[in-house]
Amino acid sequence: MRNPSFIGNRSRRLLPYLFLLLFACITACSVAEPTTSANADPVLRSNNIVADKAEPAVKGASITIDPNGPADTVRAFYKHLREKRFREAIFLTNLRPAVEGLTESELKDFALDFETLAGDVPTEIEINGEIIAGDNATVTANLPNDDGDKKEIQKINLRRSGEIWVILTVDKEAEGRIGKEGKEYFYNLRVETHEAEAKKMLERISKAQFAHTLQNGVFADMQTLVTSGLLPEDVKTSDSTGYKYAINLDADKRRYFATATPAAYGKSGRQSFILRLDDKGISRVTGRDVGGKIMTK
Repeated sequence: MRNPSFIGNRSRRLLPYLFLLLFACITACSVAEPTTSANADPVLRSNNIVADKAEPAVKGASITIDPNGPADTVRAFYKHLREKRFREAIFLTNLRPAVEGLTESELKDFALDFETLAGDVPTEIEINGEIIAGDNATVTANLPNDDGDKKEIQKINLRRSGEIWVILTVDKEAEGRIGKEGKEYFYNLRVETHEAEAKKMLERISKAQFAHTLQNGVFADMQTLVTSGLLPEDVKTSDSTGYKYAINLDADKRRYFATATPAAYGKSGRQSFILRLDDKGISRVTGRDVGGKIMTK
């Protein structure tokens, strides 16, 4: 599944697990192309979209939308997100088993991510195509690109489930995992994402230190690297990263080590990480579960 484009550079450094999944359907990275049954004739409705993906002049839907059909499901999905009815929005996707067991209190654990998600939903949703082939469907819509400066035609894939249509946001393997983990899926995915990003941030710290030494001959503390633009501001807080980062400098600033520790062990991450320089000055990141403590070796 390709990285979702909608969120663009505003949230690109830490690609939150919920953006990765929920914006997948918004930005047409549904994982499988619909397969057409040999006995099913595709039903096509479109406004003759031009090849250069020019933005349609008509705002909102430019095709006839049948109640409870694929295009109507997509429209409802956007509406729920924009109005911050997150449970209802996810219920329209194949992520439903991951959220239907969550209590309202547990759902609030993801409030920060959901609130940001709702803020990025466009006011106008231009749905301009719908193809139904048996139990599969594809809806096309004119949506913001990576940078949000212009729109382009993107696809959203759906599958019929009984009397309703479901937006496909994850593949069959992930669906199987969701079936096993249920409401723990989002929690586990958040931990995995934060851990992967913690390693990347330490690697970024290594590159920032290297750049600083080339210019100044010594390593630097966290604030200096942030002020000089070598590190992002969010390295100083765990609000968006789920990890606490620290740089420990020797007195002469000729050596250093950096650590990444879960802000909430078991919830935002399980593994702690450390970045050290070996005898040749090459930085290496290692990590393990130490019960949420800071790694020192």
